[in-house]
Parts: sequence; structure tokens; C-alpha cells
Amino acid sequence: MKTDIEIARSIKLEHISHIAEKAGIDEEEIHQYGKHIAKIPVSLIDEQKVNKSNLILVTAITPTKAGIGKTTTSIGLALGLNKIGKNVVVALREPSLGPCFGMKGGAAGGGYAQVLPMEDINLHFTGDFHAITSAHNMITALLDNYLYRSRGTDRYLKEVVWKRVLDVNDRSLRYIVTGLNGSENGVPTESGFDITPASEIMAILCLAKDLEDLKRRIGKIILGYYANGEVFTVNDLEVAGSIAVLLKDAINPNLVQTTEHSAAIIHGGPFANIAHGCNSIIATKMAMSHADYVITEAGFGADLGAEKFFNIKCRKGGISPKLTVIVATTQALKMHGNVPVESIKENNMEGLKRGFANLDKHISNMKSFGQSVMVALNRYGFDSDAEIQAIKEHCEKQGVGFALNDSFTKGGEGAVDFAKKVVSRLLENPSDKLDFTYENADSIEEKINKIAKNIYGAASVRIENKARKKLEKLEKLGFSEYPVCIAKTQYSFSDNAHAYGVPTDFVININDIIINNGAEFIVAVAGSIMRMPGLPAVPQAKFIDIIDGNVVGLS
Repeated sequence: MKTDIEIARSIKLEHISHIAEKAGIDEEEIHQYGKHIAKIPVSLIDEQKVNKSNLILVTAITPTKAGIGKTTTSIGLALGLNKIGKNVVVALREPSLGPCFGMKGGAAGGGYAQVLPMEDINLHFTGDFHAITSAHNMITALLDNYLYRSRGTDRYLKEVVWKRVLDVNDRSLRYIVTGLNGSENGVPTESGFDITPASEIMAILCLAKDLEDLKRRIGKIILGYYANGEVFTVNDLEVAGSIAVLLKDAINPNLVQTTEHSAAIIHGGPFANIAHGCNSIIATKMAMSHADYVITEAGFGADLGAEKFFNIKCRKGGISPKLTVIVATTQALKMHGNVPVESIKENNMEGLKRGFANLDKHISNMKSFGQSVMVALNRYGFDSDAEIQAIKEHCEKQGVGFALNDSFTKGGEGAVDFAKKVVSRLLENPSDKLDFTYENADSIEEKINKIAKNIYGAASVRIENKARKKLEKLEKLGFSEYPVCIAKTQYSFSDNAHAYGVPTDFVININDIIINNGAEFIVAVAGSIMRMPGLPAVPQAKFIDIIDGNVVGLS
């Protein structure tokens, strides 16, 4: 079979104006970035149509080194629905350069279920990530200038909490000291870099409803604290408007096409292990304004992406899925059943069945939100009929739907049965409510405990002294009604990346608390999770090249 990039390059793309027309968007309304990409103005969101659309969330079991294929499944389902004559748009996150050149590779789907042009989407795209990086670091520069100018006055800050961001994996920048080599170079300060998807500006972009709301939220960002404990914000710098100017184009979602020329909207890209892991509310509502069926995804496993999708994005955006699809593979199930990674392609019924425990925990969690659930199995050539039948029968016992997804090798044709089962499930058993894990009125600690115990299955939560002091400060400042976003490893329900399956009797360790006042949620950092990833021993960058004008090595 051809590589992803070979498949992408073999498909003749339609002009983006034709894609817009299919989605009911007038060519005059879009801002074209060449022939195959466009921006859609926020003003085209129609709340009445949003309320009538069928939103479907695609999530997954706990990810493994073998991969799961959540984005491929999301795109594949959209292709399948399009094949059976449904009006559908898929809404996804934008890829980050860090993972693209690091360990993961691209994030535009795979095989014959991709969004195109994949090279542009995986690389600089329309510059949204660069705009977010620039906006974040412009605030940092303006803050540093404030500190330089207010030295020796009562306006000087006792504590600075705003860092820098960069959209690359660079462990050397996690902790740095700035302002060295003389007073003319600023005030010596401990600082550091997070990756751009962890920026509060990214979260704000993905939760804002329009440009004015974006500007309001930017102004609320807490940069530091005075000696008396009062907060210092972007509004105190008087620059919220100028930062919003840097994001005036980035706030509009991006329109592209699938491998079968249906519409795809891609916008925003927070990671689910260190942020809230969903594309923008604007993008999802834009898709819902222009399609009867909208497929969207949430990052990593359902304990991270889906939990935050419901408790943060749906709570803030006033939306709710009518169905949740959990993606699984036989390989991942076997890894969760303690089968060695080198043996997961081999038939191993006992190992597969042991892995059902991980699937069942995710199913139970999704049901706790009031969701109708379906399991989609990404099919591989080495999957045996007996293994597939065992998974199907297990899902039937759990009272959830089951479907095979062959879109990677067959495109929309390989997802027709999947699509038909989704439509049937929506007609027979749609989700008609959304139950949150916690209430707004719960304390910050109560919210952390409810997520850790009810979603992860933790026995208890340990809040370290540093985090405890910050938690108490935020409670006193009146931020306790915000939702909580737990930053945690994606590879386990626990905060131990090596605890596969469904660990029990574990403790979630919270070692830091971060207030995202503009995004209006609180980040609780669990275990050893890093907000600036490092590179693996063999980075994907080693395989990316440009030969005779063509990019190779993207996957």
C-alpha cells in the first residue's frame, strides 16, 4: 500500500470554493489561502442550526505505542456518512510541529481517510499556531518591559507566573534564566517555555465565541501577583486589544477537504494531556451550522480528551454530542492485556480478553456522562475473524454498538457499514442529556477528587504542599467555580505512564496548580507530566525531507 503522503499526493484536489459550496457557504464569504485552503468568518455560525445538528464525538481507549487511529476513524466516519448520502462535516484540531517532527508524526488522518492538503495542514497551515505563539510571547515581552520599568517601585511584581511558548519539542527550554549580562538586558528572572498547544492563548482561542470574547478573555490572563497578593493581568498592561489584533485572522476556522472531497473544518490544537484537548468551539459550531452530521474528536484516551470535552468544552459552549464513539484496535487491547509489544500482531485471545477491562472502563465512563456509546474497531490485515467476533460479542454484552472501520485501506467504502450503524444508533438511542462529573459550585479539590476517583478510578488524591498553597490562594481569589483540567500522562488511567490496563488502588499526585483565568479553567498538574515535551531518540524529523520539490517522510 502507498504511504500516507503518496496517497495524499495522488488525489486531485477540488478548488476550495467548490468545497465551501458543498457545505452551503458562499464563495464570497470565505478568505482563500491559495486554491485548497480557506478561512471561514465566525459570523457564519447559526445557533439555530447548531441546535438541530447531530454532533458525534470520537474518542478512544487508552493509547499505546501501537497507536489507535482516532483521527483516521473520525475522517473515515465522515467519508462513510457522505457515501450514504448524509450531509456531514468533520471538525478536527490542527497538528503541532512538535509531535510532527518528534515522535508522533503528522495528524491529518491516514491511508485513504485523510484531510488534504496534508503537507500544508501538518506544517505551517494558515499560521494559526504562529499567531498564538507570537501573541503569547508578545505578552511576555511587554511584561518583561513592565518589570524593567517598575524596578524599585511599589508597582513591581512579587511573583511572575507567565512563561514563554514555542511550537517545538525542546526540553532544554523548560527552565531558563532571562535578563542576564547587565541591567540593560532586563531583570534576571527564572522563566521557561511550554509548547504552544499548552499556551493559555491556545485554550482561549478554542473556548472564545468571537473576537470580542477573545479580547475579553485575553485581558483577564493573570501574569503575576503584587506583594499584597492582588493579581496583575493583561488588562493592567493595557494591551488586550493589541494582542487580539495578532489573532484577528487566527480566530476564524480553516476549511479544507477530505480524500473524497467532503468538507473538513480544522481549528485550534491544545493537547489533551497538558491542556483540554479539543478543537475550537467556533469550529465545532461552524460545522454544526452547515451539516446535519458533525464528527469531532477529543485528544488521547477518553479519560483525558472526552472528559475535558464534556466537562469544559460542552459546559462552556452549550453543546452536547448525541453519540460517543470509542476507537479500539486489537493491538492496543492486547497491550492492555499485558501482551509484549513485539507479539501484539499475533493471535492471542486470552491477552485480547484481558485488555477488555480497559475498554470497559472507558465505556462505563462515557455512560456516566449520559452518552449513547458505540465501539469502532480499526481493522488491520492481521486481525483474525475470531478476535473481531470476540470484541463484537463483548460489546453486545456491554450494551453498546459495534462497528468495523476499514476506511484506512478503502476510504469511505470501508466505513459504509460503520456509518449506517451510527445513523441507526442515533435514531434508536441518541444521547438526550449530558451529566457532568462535577458541579460548578464544587470546590477545586472536590472537582479534582471527582475526576480522579470517578473517571480514573484512583483510590485517593495527594495534593503536594506547593499545589495546596496555590489551590488555597485561588479559592480565596474566587476562582473555585472554574472547571478543572488535569494534566496527566495519556498512557494510563493513573499518573504512572507504565501502568497499562486498568490500575487499581493508586494515588493521583497533584504537584502544581495553574490558573488559566482567561480560558476560565484551572490546570492541576499530576505526576511527572511535562508542558514542554522532549524529543525521542529517533525523531520523526530524520525522515522528513524535500526532494525535487516534494515533501517526503510526513505520516
